[in-house]
Amino acid sequence: MVDLTEEERAAITATMKRVALLMDEIGWATPLGELTEAQVRALIEEAVEGFREAMSYIARAQTPEVPF
Repeated sequence: MVDLTEEERAAITATMKRVALLMDEIGWATPLGELTEAQVRALIEEAVEGFREAMSYIARAQTPEVPF
């Protein structure tokens, strides 16, 4: 098990919301084994991009602005 930072946990939570929206489109009752390659790819891309965006937002929020 990986020890996640507080920031990573927050990013995962934000990512879950994005993935859930995509699952709404696919259909929650669809078994994973029945997803098309395109649907699996879309889920992975949404998860990766969502995590990257959330981590970037968190980093910007924690970085003090340079006063000049």
